[in-house]
Amino acid sequence: MKMEETKIIEALCEICGAEPEDLEGDMELFEEGLLDSFGVISLFVELESIFGVKLDPTEVERSVISTPDKLVAFVLEKL
Repeated sequence: MKMEETKIIEALCEICGAEPEDLEGDMELFEEGLLDSFGVISLFVELESIFGVKLDPTEVERSVISTPDKLVAFVLEKL
């Protein structure tokens, strides 16, 4: 895993209270109760702080960030 991917997963874990080894790439974060609307905002603020990239939660469909793999791909695309 690349450094950027690791930082994204670490931020996700911090927000949702999970350990990296507990998250599978295709795990549905919203269905599992690990992420909600407030969590998305908190996560985006954290990722903006880490990477210096602007992420607007109002412009992102939930399905685009619904799994750890999708979230990583989304953020990497923005970098």
